[in-house]
Amino acid sequence: MKKLLLLTFFIPEFALANTCLLPDKNPFMGEYDEQIAFGFGQGFDTGILLPPPVRPVPFYIGTIQYTQPTTFFRIPARRSLNFSQTIGIKEKNGWKWQDFSIPIFYVSEDIAMFRYKRLYMGMGAGVGLQGKENERLGSKLLFQFKIEFGYNINKKWAVELFIQHFSNANTAEENHSYAFYGLGLTYNY
Repeated sequence: MKKLLLLTFFIPEFALANTCLLPDKNPFMGEYDEQIAFGFGQGFDTGILLPPPVRPVPFYIGTIQYTQPTTFFRIPARRSLNFSQTIGIKEKNGWKWQDFSIPIFYVSEDIAMFRYKRLYMGMGAGVGLQGKENERLGSKLLFQFKIEFGYNINKKWAVELFIQHFSNANTAEENHSYAFYGLGLTYNY
């Protein structure tokens, strides 16, 4: 009976020790201390957190990100300073997307959720400011949520597919959000 109780306690511990669900090293950055990333995304008109990519609009985002490694409750993570520029081109779905061409500055943290060989998945959140209020997001204060799927090309370079959401978390009356699907390139040094 004592052996059964010990096994019941230790089996989950051994299973989690080297699992890909809790990465043992930072899949975003490996052994490097700094990272620079560039991303570009296509906008989608939706009011939900993770939009299906079915309503593309003429709205885009470009991002430059500076990152350092960290941990979140011992889970490998990365903390970043981000500068994004949204670019709207014309009207669609009743919105003048060109009115939302606004710079956004935010800080974020991404947590490694999964790693298998060169593939990884992360999830993150951030907070920041956009250059001006508008009728879509009635606040300069923004909150960001992101999911990324990455592939480490080698120790220095990786590519990432991402889904990114910006909203004001209902801190203002208008909160129609920005949502993007995109592609990023990271460089570790």
